[in-house]
Amino acid sequence: MSGVIWLALDGVGHPEDAPPGSVWEQDLPTLRPLIDAGLALDATLGVPGLPQSGTGQSCWLTGQNAVRLMGRGGAGEHFGPHPGPTLQALLREASLPVRLTRAGLKAALLNFYPPGYFAAHAKRPRYGCFPFSFLAAGLPLNPPNLPSVSPTLGLSYGSPWAATHSLDDLRRVGESVARAAEQADLLVLDLWLSDMLGHEGRPDAPPQLLTAGQRYLRHLDALLAGMLAAGGRAVISSDHGNFENLNIKAHTTARVPFAGSGMALGSPSDIMQAGAQLAGWFGLP
Repeated sequence: MSGVIWLALDGVGHPEDAPPGSVWEQDLPTLRPLIDAGLALDATLGVPGLPQSGTGQSCWLTGQNAVRLMGRGGAGEHFGPHPGPTLQALLREASLPVRLTRAGLKAALLNFYPPGYFAAHAKRPRYGCFPFSFLAAGLPLNPPNLPSVSPTLGLSYGSPWAATHSLDDLRRVGESVARAAEQADLLVLDLWLSDMLGHEGRPDAPPQLLTAGQRYLRHLDALLAGMLAAGGRAVISSDHGNFENLNIKAHTTARVPFAGSGMALGSPSDIMQAGAQLAGWFGLP
């Protein structure tokens, strides 16, 4: 059976919690039915404030309440974007890549990291939760003999975020990832451009921002279509809301999607419980 392909979106709130005129309001023939058939999860975990990537992604990766580890006296605190010492210790011990590796299973992070990324982190290491977890498991970034996928999904890095690759290109990438999953237990894509676009939001945002956001979801739709057409099993998650509301710059308390094809999602109500559900697919406690 094919391994699981985890599309870990960053800052994408569920369409049910998006305002009118959002990036979700377009034809996404593969992505949207999957999202609508899935779950909408709480990302606040009962803690006031706006959810952040450090704690949110740690919840997904460990199945533990990383938010409650932060703050004083167990009160909890949303923290990010990068994991600090407390979250790093949690990820070293309990992140999914670490546990999979200990169990003798195969996992890989398929993001492409350019030379400048490594040069910057050599001077000041500030890895996000996903690359940190894979490195903690002794697994390389830019793993050899596997597809290398840009997290911009065929968009340019800066405004106006023009398309550098076609939808057919993204479908072919999805097919190659699905083929690679036949020889792995878990392949992950850490898709952070959505959160970057979300932080460009404001009440008077230029029209090209909405256009870019819609384009990003269309490219995600094509990538997913290629994966599923080639027999891949995909799961989609998000750590917090942001991108679904380009009228503001900040994160939101929107619920986030948990959707999948070929796996039982169970009945989690929040991102911590969903992280535990994900681990359970591999027989991990």
